[in-house]
Amino acid sequence: MDAPRDVSALLADWRGGDAGAMDRLLPLVYHELRSIAHRQLLSERPGHTLSTTALVHEAYVKLVDQTRAQWTDQAHFLAVAARAMRRILVDYARKRQAAKRGGPQQPVTLEESAVMAEDRADALVALDEALTRLATLDERMGQVVECRFFGGLTEEETASALQVTSRTVRRDWAKAKGWLYQELREGGETA
Repeated sequence: MDAPRDVSALLADWRGGDAGAMDRLLPLVYHELRSIAHRQLLSERPGHTLSTTALVHEAYVKLVDQTRAQWTDQAHFLAVAARAMRRILVDYARKRQAAKRGGPQQPVTLEESAVMAEDRADALVALDEALTRLATLDERMGQVVECRFFGGLTEEETASALQVTSRTVRRDWAKAKGWLYQELREGGETA
């Protein structure tokens, strides 16, 4: 059996109640999970407290705790994993913002890298809020952005995960990028 079939079989076993299936799944998808985590951390501030490995492990813990997940195949599982990683990073950014706005105060030197790190946290939270608004308007477009941008999935992988055609993914991706650009630009002008 090749890896995608093994992954699908293990996901089916897990849905069927085999708790050990997730432990057998991790080695098959670990490399892809690390790739997703690495891509997501590239846009984070230097010296982020989460390493690639830590982000993978935190996401995996969240995935294992899902009792009603109905993952259909490897692409679907990776899309959900990318969403979990995004949530983890946004939560970290929000905590950082809260600390910046009145949490425990620590002396900080005014260096350009510190300012850039705060800007990145703010940008991640703004992107998450815009993506949440997009998903309320069009859930599938929001899912396409999560798969393509946060998950690094190809058009074909995204289509498989969402059970739509590649053409639909391409169209939704183009519309979503335009909508998000406009939303973030207008948000920046009103701030």
